[in-house]
Amino acid sequence: MQTETVTYLKEHANTLELHEELLITKHGKPAFVVQSYQDYQFQQDTLALLKILKLSEKTLQHTKLTVEQAFE
Repeated sequence: MQTETVTYLKEHANTLELHEELLITKHGKPAFVVQSYQDYQFQQDTLALLKILKLSEKTLQHTKLTVEQAFE
């Protein structure tokens, strides 16, 4: 992950091309992470799938069903 300052981001915002996430520091401390929209969308989709998986696991535990029964 590349690290740059807020000033760098301001100066290069119009021409910035992201091939990986960009860590932005403010006063020497991490402040923001800039990423492409595609990477952001992939991350959100992955989180949604993980939430569905977790909810499914909880449902299976409370109903005492097996995985095979749940998908019949």
